[in-house]
Amino acid sequence: MVRFENVGMRYGMGPEVLRDINMHLKPGSFHFLTGPTGAGKSSLLKLLALSHRPSRGLLTLFGQEVSKLQREDLPSFRRKIGVVFQEFRLLNHLSALDNVALPLRISGADEDQIHTNVTELLRWVGLGEQMFAKPPTLSGGEKQRVAIARAVINRPQLLIADEPTGSMDPEMGLRLMHLFQELNKLGTTVVIATHDIELIRRFSSPVMFLQEGTLHHSGAEEYLKRHRRSKV
Repeated sequence: MVRFENVGMRYGMGPEVLRDINMHLKPGSFHFLTGPTGAGKSSLLKLLALSHRPSRGLLTLFGQEVSKLQREDLPSFRRKIGVVFQEFRLLNHLSALDNVALPLRISGADEDQIHTNVTELLRWVGLGEQMFAKPPTLSGGEKQRVAIARAVINRPQLLIADEPTGSMDPEMGLRLMHLFQELNKLGTTVVIATHDIELIRRFSSPVMFLQEGTLHHSGAEEYLKRHRRSKV
């Protein structure tokens, strides 16, 4: 599904923010991505979302090397990826329903089916009363739920989420994590960036830890033990 081979990334002529990243994610796997602020998590997510390309190294998604993709190939590739960024990236002139429906409309889905699926999902994430509201009238947590619903509505092959539960109360955060788990059971590969140690402890999935631009892999238990030692 995802393969990084000695990948480096820099912005412009600046220093590398990611160095010698090696990462193999199997189809249908579930991973947490964590690390201190400034370690490079957002940059790694941008590579996965195809919004940036590596400065060096080999990045392969869905069996194809990214450096060999033509510009016209990118839209079909991106439709396989669901992305939740912290800044939401909702369209303010569209309702919550229409924001979530966008991926389905782009793929040519039937309008009646779109309305049924989007309405059901918005109700499930607690936005049944706000589905016709536009983003400027929604709270941060409500916008986050709209962004998550939009990212998962078409069951992407790869789901990337940056602090998806950061604006949620604990109950809704767990509800959304269970949604990600259900998608994962259907075959979606999931990568969740988070600082929430309790989330990592509760869901016990493999952890990728970024520090100063380099990536380390561990099981959840091993990572939590290392985290406890660093706090002593």
